[in-house]
Amino acid sequence: MFSGYQMQIYAISDGVVLPYILDPNFEEYLPVIPSEVNYVNFTWKSPVKKYFYNFDRLQSFDEDILEAPVITIKTRGRVPRKPKVFSVLLPCSGNNSGVASFGIGLLIESRKGRPLPGTPLRLRLRKECAQKVLSVFVGPDPECDKKCANGGWCNRDKMCQCREGYMGQHCKTALCYPQCVNNGTCTAPGYCTCPPGFQGRHCEGGICLQKCENGGKCIQKDTCECPKGYYGLRCEFSKCIIPCLNGGRCKGINKCRCLSAFRGDHCEIGRRGSHLNTCPKSCKHGACSNGVCVCDKGWHGKLCQYSSSPSFMNGIIYYLYSPCYEIIFMYEY
Repeated sequence: MFSGYQMQIYAISDGVVLPYILDPNFEEYLPVIPSEVNYVNFTWKSPVKKYFYNFDRLQSFDEDILEAPVITIKTRGRVPRKPKVFSVLLPCSGNNSGVASFGIGLLIESRKGRPLPGTPLRLRLRKECAQKVLSVFVGPDPECDKKCANGGWCNRDKMCQCREGYMGQHCKTALCYPQCVNNGTCTAPGYCTCPPGFQGRHCEGGICLQKCENGGKCIQKDTCECPKGYYGLRCEFSKCIIPCLNGGRCKGINKCRCLSAFRGDHCEIGRRGSHLNTCPKSCKHGACSNGVCVCDKGWHGKLCQYSSSPSFMNGIIYYLYSPCYEIIFMYEY
């Protein structure tokens, strides 16, 4: 539990290692595991394909603070068909306080011995440990409790026990996941205080003092993301030097996207009002009139897609046609 809620991190989905897991800076994106959290749970399953695993690395990089991680399953075996949970235990040495790094290495192979792309995984995480202090003190210690902030309290070892969402020696550090970006500050569990010009739960969104125009979106501080055909700080400029006519919209350099009744680079070809008289689909061999295709001579069908002249293919096909219905007779040899 971090920031008052469970933090689920997906590592592999549909046989693909997710890109952020492979990011060399992945360790920096995650908060330090607090001293009161002694294990991390993993859930996995492979209901269709057979995969085999090997935890080839369980290592502490600061053994004076943290002992090597321990897993609650065998280090080698098959990934289960149904969802199963196992734990990685993180035993502090108890000799020193501080933040220790530890590594988990996981190789996943198919039945044919081929490694799953992106494996072996080399995860590096951080864990906070607090030195164990021997004490004969039993009972409340008001003076000690005063040092623990944000609702924390002292245990019998005179160490601050923090509420969920806080960590640190005196519970003064709030936890936010994902971490605050754009120089935001985590001021409460899961809540970022953003600098001027940014907004959002993690300060990921920008504030544009001047509104983005022409359907543009504010994505960073005073930065607009423009739709096709527009540019400028506020998307105020069109790439079409000649404006699009008859309801068209600029889609590129001097190219307009036209309504169905018009055409041309600037939608200049066509008659005003004719868009009120359009057919659901374009007529193949004819013209649209009052929402109905009027076919050229020798063609028929709703879209004028059928030829009225006889055709021969393994026999003779004769057509009887009227504007109300269409009947096809086929006589085969």
